[in-house]
Amino acid sequence: MSILSLITGRPGPSGFGSASTAEQVTEGIDASNLTAIVTGGASGIGLETARVLALRKAHVIIAARNMEAANAAKQLILKDSEIARVDVLKLDLCSMKSVRAFVDDFNALNVPLNILINNAGVMFCPFQLSKDGIEMQFATNHIGHFLLTNLLLEKMKNTARSTGIEGRIVNLSSIAHNYTYEQGIRFDQINDESGYSDKRAYGQSKLANILHANELSRHFQGASTTCYVALHPNLKGVTGKYYLDCNEMQPSAFARDTVLAKNLWDFSNELVSSAAKP
Repeated sequence: MSILSLITGRPGPSGFGSASTAEQVTEGIDASNLTAIVTGGASGIGLETARVLALRKAHVIIAARNMEAANAAKQLILKDSEIARVDVLKLDLCSMKSVRAFVDDFNALNVPLNILINNAGVMFCPFQLSKDGIEMQFATNHIGHFLLTNLLLEKMKNTARSTGIEGRIVNLSSIAHNYTYEQGIRFDQINDESGYSDKRAYGQSKLANILHANELSRHFQGASTTCYVALHPNLKGVTGKYYLDCNEMQPSAFARDTVLAKNLWDFSNELVSSAAKP
């Protein structure tokens, strides 16, 4: 898509563009046989995503750190549609312990899982470390979602096998993935305060989201764009792609680097494994 299309909202090949709403891109879609988790579903794009998925009759689980805001979001959705199916579970992505607890709580619901939308994130934070000793933006935006996805993969695969419905994992990235550190991912300096840039650290975490999706596809199979990618039948069988305003777009050279993607996958597994050790 051209910059002009992004600015004007002119539709791309999908028939949608930056002016399209989440309701428009999912019009006529019946998601009543689907269950979706939306991280960060209590506000912003996450809330609009959860609202529209529920409007299309999907069973939505809002995963959020702030339970007061999450419950308020649930009531807002129910006000929009009284028959909406919405559950709220606590999830703090900067804590691996919280991620594991969330998965236990979700499994206790004994429901299928068709769609995982990794939406939550933090942005332009001053340097700080997570509860697991990992730089906060990388920990929250990437590692938390990396672990969450890994812990839910079997559930998603089992759901796909038992229902015959293709599962979808959606990682929300950003055009900011183009603005990262010189080497793409600072593997050897991920937790170093020296040379830290809040904006480049954010870009690094958003690059990691794309690389994670790419490597995930090799291993296994705005709100309008999120809902389009999560629900639209035109994307059946499509995997490992980057979408902007409901249209496929080529990401940065770093984001297309298969070696960098594999290195990030291995690095992330090492971080998760080391944090799990007593």
